[in-house]
Amino acid sequence: MIQLKNKHIYLPKDIVEQLCGQEEKVNFVFYPERKNLLLAGRDKTFFEKLHKVQWTVLKLRNIIGDRTMAVEDLLIDHEIDADDRVLNFELKQSGILSIQF
Repeated sequence: MIQLKNKHIYLPKDIVEQLCGQEEKVNFVFYPERKNLLLAGRDKTFFEKLHKVQWTVLKLRNIIGDRTMAVEDLLIDHEIDADDRVLNFELKQSGILSIQF
C-alpha cells in the first residue's frame, strides 16, 4: 500500500526493494494531464532516455526500511489535493513504479 501522508509519499520496503534495491536516489517524472508520477531506480538508464526526469532521495522512514518521498512542491505546482489517502499504483515488470494521484 502506497500512501500520501503529510505531503509525502510513503513507500513500503518491499516496493522500494523492487524499485531501486538499496539505492536511495530515484529518477522521477510527473505527467500533470494524467496526474501520474513515474519512479525508477537510477540504474534504469532507459527510463532517463525516455522521459525528462528529475532525481530525488528516498528518505528512510523507519528501521523496517520503509521510505518516503517529499511531494509538497509537486502538489502545489499542479494543484493536487494534498489530503492524506491511499494512492493507486502499479509496479511494472520493467521496475518502473506508476503512482496515480
